Amino acid sequence: MRIQRSFAKKVGTLYLVPTPIGNLEDMTFRGIKTLQEVDLIASEDTRNTQKLLNHFEVKVSQKSLHEHNYNERIPELLAFLESGKSIAQVSDAGMPSISDPGHELVVACIERDIPVVALPGATAGMTALIASGLLPQPFYFYGFLQRKRSSQKKELEDLKKQMATLIFYESPHRVKETLKNVLEVFGNREVVICRELTKLYEEYLRGTAEELIEYLSEHSLKGECCLLISGAVEIAEEEVFEGTLKEQVEELISEGTLTKEAIKSVAKRHGLKKQAVYKEYHGL
Repeated sequence: MRIQRSFAKKVGTLYLVPTPIGNLEDMTFRGIKTLQEVDLIASEDTRNTQKLLNHFEVKVSQKSLHEHNYNERIPELLAFLESGKSIAQVSDAGMPSISDPGHELVVACIERDIPVVALPGATAGMTALIASGLLPQPFYFYGFLQRKRSSQKKELEDLKKQMATLIFYESPHRVKETLKNVLEVFGNREVVICRELTKLYEEYLRGTAEELIEYLSEHSLKGECCLLISGAVEIAEEEVFEGTLKEQVEELISEGTLTKEAIKSVAKRHGLKKQAVYKEYHGL
C-alpha cells in the first residue's frame, strides 16, 4: 500500500497536463501556469507542443516522450524528478495516458514514490458523450479498436452484452467499415459520430448504424472521430418452470387456481395451444 501526499514535496512532481483537443481557448489557467513553472516538459511530439507553448508564451524546454522511446527516456526523467525538479507531461491533444503515451512514466513514478498530480481538462470522449444524446452513465470508454477486421469483430463480440454507452476513437477513413462490423455484431443500434470536436466544423451525426453507413457511403469525413454506441438492452432472464406440463397444472391448482385457468396459464408459459396442455393433463 502507498499513500501519496501530492503537495508535501521531498522530490520533484510529475504533473499530467491536458492540452486542448482543438480549440486553444480550452487550455486552463492552471494548465498554463503549470507549464510555465515546471523545469521540463515531456511531450509526445515536441514540434506540436511547441506551437502551444509559443501561443501561451511558455519558455520551458522540452524532451520527447512517446511510444518509441519511453524505455530509454523514463530513467532519465526519473533521475530528473528525484533531483527535486518537476516535469509536466503532455500529449498532442487531451489527457496524457488516454489513448496516448504517458502511462509508463506514471507507473514508474508511483513505484519510486514520486508524486503524480493530474490536472483536469479537455478529453474528447467525455466531451462527445455529454452532447451525444445517448445515456451518459454508465459509460464504457474503450479507445481505439483493432484495425484488422477479424480482430475488431472479436473485440466487439466481447463488448456485445455491455449495457453501458460505448465510446471509441476512430479514424475517419475507417469509421464506415467499423460501423459495418458494429451492425453485424451488435445489430442496428443507435450510433453517434462526433468529429472535429471544439473546432469550427464540429459535427454530430446521430442515427442508427444502418443510417450512418448509408450516409457514409455518399459522404467522406475529415478529422478524428469519436464513435459512440448505445449499450445493450437488458433482457430479463427466461423463467424456468420445473416438472411436466401436468405437474405444473397441478401445482397451480394446489395454489387455488381453477383447472381451466391453470391449463391456460401453463399453455401461455410455453407458447402452446390450450388443447395440447389439456390432453397432457388428462392423459388423452
